[in-house]
Amino acid sequence: MAWRGSVLRWVKTEIITSQKRTVPDSRLNPHNQQRCGFRREAKRPDTKKGRSDPNGPPPEAPAPAAPRPPRAPRPTLLRPLVFTVGFTGCSFGAAAILQYETLKSRVQTARDEEEAEKLLQGSHDMTYWHEWWKQLSSFQRQLILMMSVVDDFWSSLTEGQRTVSGIIAVNVAVLCCWRIPSMQRSMIKYFTSNPASKTRCLPMILSSFSHYSIIHMVANMYVLWTFSSGIVSLLGKEQFLAVYMSAGVISSMVSYTCKTATGRLYPSLGASGAVMAVLAAVCAKVPEAKLGIIFLPMVTFTAGNALKALVVMDAAGLILGWRLFDHAAHLGGALFGIWYVAYGHKLIWRKREPLVKLWHDLRSSGPGGSRPGRGPGVSGAGPGPR
Repeated sequence: MAWRGSVLRWVKTEIITSQKRTVPDSRLNPHNQQRCGFRREAKRPDTKKGRSDPNGPPPEAPAPAAPRPPRAPRPTLLRPLVFTVGFTGCSFGAAAILQYETLKSRVQTARDEEEAEKLLQGSHDMTYWHEWWKQLSSFQRQLILMMSVVDDFWSSLTEGQRTVSGIIAVNVAVLCCWRIPSMQRSMIKYFTSNPASKTRCLPMILSSFSHYSIIHMVANMYVLWTFSSGIVSLLGKEQFLAVYMSAGVISSMVSYTCKTATGRLYPSLGASGAVMAVLAAVCAKVPEAKLGIIFLPMVTFTAGNALKALVVMDAAGLILGWRLFDHAAHLGGALFGIWYVAYGHKLIWRKREPLVKLWHDLRSSGPGGSRPGRGPGVSGAGPGPR
């Protein structure tokens, strides 16, 4: 046991000696290393303004100012102008051909109905139709009755109201397309007119059938429905369609011009320009007609005064820079409607006869047609009946 006690005393003596030796070294280990990691930088000598240290580094030059972004060039309107002239001419040319085809179809339909009445006359009596009605199922009878009601309602409308029904249906369909999220980009590209856009010609037509707000569409279509009977009875169905389509493109062209001149390049849409042309044409042709407000039926005014007030309001909005409506498109449509009633009908529509004659010759000389001096579809050389 004596050797064990001597060994323990020797171990304790070595531990105490080693601790005394490591005390000064421990002051440099973690604490000193942490301080060395955060040494303070030497202070730079302060120099007064306007003086520089000859031995020091040269002063830094000031950073150059950022260059101004180049101004976007104003869009050129040559292509939209050419498109407007070409589309207007094609609209009236197509309307003249459509009128020719409509008259021809009416004549042929009247002949067919007359021949059908002669064939059916005396062949069937009321007993036949009574037995035929009994053989139908209840669903077929209800379907026939519903079709009869729709036909009666359609027949009760004027020709102008039947004509604008198609325009209203197209506007409703485009309004529904605006509510589809996946079509938003295409709708903005093709159904809004903007002179700064890459696609500028086609939206001049499509934007005339485009409305994003339901109130905007209802207001425009109500005015169009109200004045449809007067404008169609004044111009006819085909000529009205040509005026309406042309007014939409011309009003967009006027809007392009004003936006480019003022630098306010923003998109616009709506049928207001074309509707203003219809309204202005009727008011200019019948200035003494009495008009009223739907919510204030006791307030009446003449059509001429209403047209003057609308033109003055849109002119003021264009000069003062109002952004509530596209006043340039409104004013362009109204001026086009007034001009067409005063001069355009004589300069354009009354000179359609050469085009109609050319179309008639092309139709007659085509396959299945009738050439001059020949019957329809006859290829012989002998003269036919006149």
